[in-house]
Amino acid sequence: MSKKPAKAEQTVTITVDGEPMTVPEGISVAAAVLGHSHDKHTCKNSVTNEPRAPYCMMGVCFECMMEIDGRPNQQSCVTIVQEGMTVRREPAEREGK
Repeated sequence: MSKKPAKAEQTVTITVDGEPMTVPEGISVAAAVLGHSHDKHTCKNSVTNEPRAPYCMMGVCFECMMEIDGRPNQQSCVTIVQEGMTVRREPAEREGK
């Protein structure tokens, strides 16, 4: 009895903070950042500037807010990656703070 070969995983390439990242198709932006980045956070606390990461991964806690394709304050845990997507951990308005 022979096994069928595993189906090849489809991937997409997104850019996170200026760095290209190849990730599995169909996962959330938060999962892509957490699973494929050396910086394991999605945003920073606006008061303390400490790194924050998603807590619930289902759109309830708002700890996953990121700028996605130029739109700030998007919930990255409920946004599915798409080819060519551009993601930033900090909205442009908060740079330099």
